[in-house]
Amino acid sequence: MRPLFLALALALPLPATAQDSAAILTDVVEAHVLPGYARLTETTATLAATAQAGCDPASPDLRAAFHGAFDDWILVSHLRFGPSERDDRAFALAFWPDTKGFTPKALSGLISTSDPVVESPKAFAETSIAGRGFFALEMMLFDPAFADQGQAPYRCALIRAITTDIDRNAKAIAEDWQPFAEHVTHSGGNSPYRSENEALQELYKALSTGLQFTSETRLGRPLGTFDRPRPKRAEARRSARSVRHVELSLITLRDLAMRLSADHPAIAADMDSAFDNAIARVQALDDPAFAGVANPQGRLRIEALQQSINDIRQIAATELGPTLGISAGFNALDGD
Repeated sequence: MRPLFLALALALPLPATAQDSAAILTDVVEAHVLPGYARLTETTATLAATAQAGCDPASPDLRAAFHGAFDDWILVSHLRFGPSERDDRAFALAFWPDTKGFTPKALSGLISTSDPVVESPKAFAETSIAGRGFFALEMMLFDPAFADQGQAPYRCALIRAITTDIDRNAKAIAEDWQPFAEHVTHSGGNSPYRSENEALQELYKALSTGLQFTSETRLGRPLGTFDRPRPKRAEARRSARSVRHVELSLITLRDLAMRLSADHPAIAADMDSAFDNAIARVQALDDPAFAGVANPQGRLRIEALQQSINDIRQIAATELGPTLGISAGFNALDGD
């Protein structure tokens, strides 16, 4: 059950302070959301085309296309509402954390039976989410366990099916955002948002959730405990992208935060300084897969990074949130 404080926060929003809500909503949609998804469709198209041209997992071109598309997904992955949530598209693009190891099981199941589902994009889209998206592709390209499973022609077909599916999903989200943008910038009527404040609160949730996910999941999972660190739980560790994801997340969330705080220069300055600190810390790490959580010095630096992100969360909750009608007790990751 959703905690009472969250239910109250959503049912009885605080009055937002005076601001040009319409201008902020338009700016976020036109300068943050739509360009992000446009870039994603460009790089996923490149990824799918590259896989069609050559499906060798060790191919520098294919791996570069993978990294480029994955980068652009991380830059919009915090926008977990509207078109990205339709038909579980976001999960189909990035099924993580995979706490029960469903992704390797799904891939092995397809390979062991040479499942012909890979021959049809429509049929492949109906398969398990765990066997689709960037994390499934990462295993096919970087995990030695899949290098010799089954037959090479089938592994090739599977890589091509995954990349085609990624591209189809990215395009579907981007296409649906064109009409959905109007719902965000013009509330009421057929919009799911009854007011500009509700639309602003949705965008704040994207910021808050993104920061919380990065702190508690991207960093918290590999950190584990001091006595039992969990480096193998780091996001995208096989492709050495764990730190990269934290950096990209902070960069895109900073952009969103600056746009949401446009009418409040003092708050914007506080958040900008806090983001500066966190981004400097992550860029100083020479530990792409968070292996350092297993030694005291490395762990201390990662914990300091986590604290710097929590500092941003505190500013967002106590300074920015109330200007948008959100109580300080709001927790976007609490479930129903």
